Amino acid sequence: MAQPAFANYVDLIFTLFALFLQQQPVRPHRGHPFEYPHSTFIVFFTIMPFRRITRFKAHHRWLITHPDWQQVLGFPCVPHRTTLSRRYQRLYPVLQDFIAFLGQYAEDLDPAFDSRELYEDKSLFKAQGPVWHQSDRLAGCLPAGLRHLDTDATWSKSAYHGWVYGYGLHVTNNRIGFPKLVQVETAAVAESQVLDAKEAHILYVLAPNTLTTDDSYTQARRIRRWAQAGVVLLTPALKWTTGRYATAYRRFIREPEQVDLSRSRRTAIEPIFDLVAQLIGATDNHKQLPLQRLAKVRTYLALATLLLQVAMIANSIWGLPLRNISTIMTAFT
Repeated sequence: MAQPAFANYVDLIFTLFALFLQQQPVRPHRGHPFEYPHSTFIVFFTIMPFRRITRFKAHHRWLITHPDWQQVLGFPCVPHRTTLSRRYQRLYPVLQDFIAFLGQYAEDLDPAFDSRELYEDKSLFKAQGPVWHQSDRLAGCLPAGLRHLDTDATWSKSAYHGWVYGYGLHVTNNRIGFPKLVQVETAAVAESQVLDAKEAHILYVLAPNTLTTDDSYTQARRIRRWAQAGVVLLTPALKWTTGRYATAYRRFIREPEQVDLSRSRRTAIEPIFDLVAQLIGATDNHKQLPLQRLAKVRTYLALATLLLQVAMIANSIWGLPLRNISTIMTAFT
């Protein structure tokens, strides 16, 4: 069976990004025009984690010592390391919009990429370096001798890993696990707050039949507001137990169709975080990240989510299992 090679993935990313740009409104860019397009940096910064290169000095040295790759990636010359750092930290909103575009665009490529039944969840990734104990953090006190601390990270509790000092990856995907939206925040940012930020896009752009979540997303007002927009927000509603609306909702979620959707969370979204972790090599117990600070972590995790989208689109084109990431990992390594 034929499989996509590295050049196929690069061409696919460049083609998809060109389509994405065609859909974007023309906005004036302040300052000097970009010498290097976003798509070039997206491919380059996607390659680097597979080579375990995270520092921008090392990025710069790698480009200097691999002049043949400059042409492959489309660099007219080697960017300065400060340019690499600056563009990396500013890439996150572009990636968010690109991922959202692909979430819609892919629906016409394969029926498996539809938006009828969506799922929302958060996964924690441990910050690089030592932890900052909450009592010290709240007091703004850095203990003597504590080095290489990521001061942007915050604490949150995971059902699987307990308390984690780090960041949260919030993903919206469909039933087969294809990502539709992504948002990266520090660990303490609540799932409910992130869902509020995504609400308009989910309700009026993706317009699913249902969005299935865990109990941390339960809000009576939100459930009723979404129902008025024609979208069922399906949660366990463990703490919403009193009142006639609660009684009616709990009766509704016990119907066989809703029970099936709730059970499918285990296969629809939870394994997707493991695939993202594998793509960036964060496969230890707490999925520790290789870099620090929110601006960098946002780009890092958004790139991994985009790469999963690209892998699934390529798998659809080449007739491979949709969740197979071994092919793209082999091609990029």
